[in-house]
Amino acid sequence: MASLPIDTAKYTGIICAVPPAPRVANRETGQLRVDRETGKTVYQVGLCLMAGTSADVVNVSVAGEPAGVQLGMPVAVRDLVAMPWENDGRHGIAFRAAEIRPLSAPVTSASKGAGQ
Repeated sequence: MASLPIDTAKYTGIICAVPPAPRVANRETGQLRVDRETGKTVYQVGLCLMAGTSADVVNVSVAGEPAGVQLGMPVAVRDLVAMPWENDGRHGIAFRAAEIRPLSAPVTSASKGAGQ
C-alpha cells in the first residue's frame, strides 16, 4: 500500500509525548533498526497531535536521532506520512517523518519551505 501524506499545518500543536528512542530490529540480539536509504539508526518518538478539542498520541519513526527533542517540547514535523500495513492477519498504521525537530530550532536546508 502507498503512504498517505499528513498535512501537519492543520494541527494546532504537536508536542513530544514520549522522548526519542532507537527502534530495535531484533529483540534477541538487541540489533537496532537502520534506515535502508540513509544507513542511519531509526528512532521512534511519541507525538501528541492536537487539533481543536481533540488530541491523539502516535508513534512516529524518523531516520537519525532527533537532536534536542525532549518530553513536553513543541516540535515541528517535516513530511509526515501514514503507512497502512498488514502482516499475518494483523494490521495497523505506521507513521514516519523525514524530520522531527524542536519548534524553536533553526530551519535546516532540508526543511526550508516544508512548513510545520
